[in-house]
Amino acid sequence: MKTVVVGCGNVSASHFAALKDLPDAEVIATVDIKKDRADAKAEPFGAKAYYDFDEMLENEKPDCVHIATPHYLHTPMAIKALRAGANVFLEKPCSVSAEQVDELYKAQLESGKQLGVCFQNRYNESSLKAKELIDSGEYGKVLSARAFVTWNRGKDYYSDDWHGTKDKECGGVLINQAIHTLDLVQFLCGGIVRVTAHIANDHLKGVIEVEDTAVLRMEGKDGLTAVMYATTAYGGNADVFIELRLEKAVLRIEGEKLYKIYPDGEVEVLIRKNDEAFVGRHYWGHGHNAIIKDFYDCLKTGRKFGIDALEGGKAARLVAASYKSSSENITVEVN
Repeated sequence: MKTVVVGCGNVSASHFAALKDLPDAEVIATVDIKKDRADAKAEPFGAKAYYDFDEMLENEKPDCVHIATPHYLHTPMAIKALRAGANVFLEKPCSVSAEQVDELYKAQLESGKQLGVCFQNRYNESSLKAKELIDSGEYGKVLSARAFVTWNRGKDYYSDDWHGTKDKECGGVLINQAIHTLDLVQFLCGGIVRVTAHIANDHLKGVIEVEDTAVLRMEGKDGLTAVMYATTAYGGNADVFIELRLEKAVLRIEGEKLYKIYPDGEVEVLIRKNDEAFVGRHYWGHGHNAIIKDFYDCLKTGRKFGIDALEGGKAARLVAASYKSSSENITVEVN
């Protein structure tokens, strides 16, 4: 399967590492506006380096396009690739507005191709086991949830030409770092229908145009409530924390570990930390290889990939609603 990776920055390393081990994927080209990055990523695969996305689409006619560019380019590039006859594997966020989610999903349906959104933490063992236990109904329904993302990003992180900008990153900690956790919360809780959010720039005033801290109160169906605190103003990069309070037990995810807490306080370790070597930062999780492998299996077999523009767009809609809530100081329905 002829594959192209567009955007050869930091996160692309996880894509290239996964593709290297996939017999069904042949990396034929890389694309980046920075020649040195495109050239460097193309060389190990014997691929052709391009510096213009449209030129690549015209010349190569790829079967699958991975998009790992700045956020504002995700939806426009994905739509172009779909219309050119390619399947698309898209870094988060798939879109930067609810309207873009609608456009992307429409393009996906019209193209007849597959589109996947890279929410790799859904493939962590802890996430899979938590979802299995919730769906089993053994411990009752989810009543409430809380989540914490406490990471660190300093001036150096924002020294490129797009991070920290309203027009290219289109937000800060919420749309970039915390969106993975936000996706897991809404996924494990069965969806979010409204949100009240407060976002702020607490430690990088004058350095970035976007938020470094966000606090959300979310409401799901049947009275479920969830809260999340996310910041890049912490002194380090701690494991993500998600706690789900069910009727008969509490499930707690800490990074890739999963605990079950019984009503009497007894704690059972269900999943221990995964020590398998992988490319990327430890707090990104081990899911990149698994999600990319699953996507290509779907392309090979015709099975529908689970996190398409509709499903992957749920987190993007929630982020957009959160920004609206904070800017207008109102509770916003998520649609």
